[in-house]
Amino acid sequence: MKEKSFSCDRATMQWSLFLLLLMGQCVFITCHLYEYHFIKEQMSWDEARAYCRENYTDLAKVFDLTDMRRLQDSAQSQTEAWIGLYNITGGDNRRWHWSLPGEEYTENKTCWGAGQPNDYSANPENCVMTGDKWADYPCSDKFQFICYDETTKDNKTFHLIETSVTWTQAQNYCRQHHTDLASGLDQIYSEEFKKLQTSKELWIGLFRDSWRWSDGSNFSFRYWDMDSFNDGLNNRTCATTLLERSGRWSSAGCDQRKPFFCYDDNMILIHEEKTWEEALYYCREKHHDLVSITSLQEQAWLQEMAKNASTPFVWLGLRYTCTLGFWFWVTDEVSAYSNWDSNSTDDVCDVSGAMDAAGEQKWVSKADNNKFNFFCSKH
Repeated sequence: MKEKSFSCDRATMQWSLFLLLLMGQCVFITCHLYEYHFIKEQMSWDEARAYCRENYTDLAKVFDLTDMRRLQDSAQSQTEAWIGLYNITGGDNRRWHWSLPGEEYTENKTCWGAGQPNDYSANPENCVMTGDKWADYPCSDKFQFICYDETTKDNKTFHLIETSVTWTQAQNYCRQHHTDLASGLDQIYSEEFKKLQTSKELWIGLFRDSWRWSDGSNFSFRYWDMDSFNDGLNNRTCATTLLERSGRWSSAGCDQRKPFFCYDDNMILIHEEKTWEEALYYCREKHHDLVSITSLQEQAWLQEMAKNASTPFVWLGLRYTCTLGFWFWVTDEVSAYSNWDSNSTDDVCDVSGAMDAAGEQKWVSKADNNKFNFFCSKH
């Protein structure tokens, strides 16, 4: 065991800083890093986007089903409304995504079979089946599938469903009964997944499309109503949420006039370079506080913002007290969620938490005298 020693003056200074930090705490439990606003006035999609950008942040983007419930709760009994998803037509503008929110796709050619993906059939092959290797297939084809369950039902993380259905039906089943289709390399190549797979051909949670969020975010969540969705054909290249059909999405002509949802960030990326303590004082003087992250959803939201940073790391409201020997959020948040880089965490004096602005965007401990961009919460 390493023995830690420091002077009484140093201990007093650390304790004083800890008390100062707690004095600035806020009640953030019922807040979000972003808020939705329903606008009753009917506009075209382009007009709605311009309105949202002028008065809020942008047209609404959606991370997961929790966000969809928030949209519905604020919709005031309307039938449908624009959201910030649109189709980039022309050429092959498709991107691969994992179905599970927060799981980012990274190209790995060793996973694909020879010549895959190849769009071999007459229909676009936008969904992925795995046997020994991955292969793209039309999403309307039917295979068995494996669901992922983050709550580990019946002591199982994965569940093999031995009914052959379309990819969208498989996704809907997994989201209703578990968490989502198995997604990400860590899941697909886990021992538990391999034991269930054996020699079966199965849908996995990998798909591609040419739909983009208005603000440029890479959120992969899709919630299409397959009875009315036609993937951008016939100039139906803007997305609307059908509030009377559980909020599911459809495509529509962008010149149609509809009410719409805007979102407004409750946080801001400050591009100035400051030490952690300078960043803390800046946020509390000009905004509210340094940002806390208590869920995967909040992590994913901030990751998109961090990509625009001008420094390799971005300060968070995460501080280590060597006097008491633990990490804490300056907003006094208590959360089981963490996203530490296991190779970059030092529990020593004079360090605070930052997010890597690129790559896997994990949390790392950095000496306080480093100067980075930082996130402030607005209220």
